Amino acid sequence: MYILASGKRGYVYIGVTSNLPQRYWQHRERLIDGYSKQRNTNRLVWFEVHATMDAAIAREKRLKRWQRGWKFALVEAENSDWRDLGPELGLR
Repeated sequence: MYILASGKRGYVYIGVTSNLPQRYWQHRERLIDGYSKQRNTNRLVWFEVHATMDAAIAREKRLKRWQRGWKFALVEAENSDWRDLGPELGLR
């Protein structure tokens, strides 16, 4: 489960994947049509790992219903600068 952002406190995109490196690359290269491409949300600012895809999807659905401020607080608790975590994780 992951959150992408266009910048600090900008647009956010919440998604789920079983392959974060591949999905990050797809977003960075703007290969995925829709919300993330239109709003340039290609900065990986937060992620968490779940034991099952069902658990990840359930968490994603909960977070998508959150208010923007709550999402911002979640990101800032771990990543106050909203830096792109992809390069730190060795993702390209």
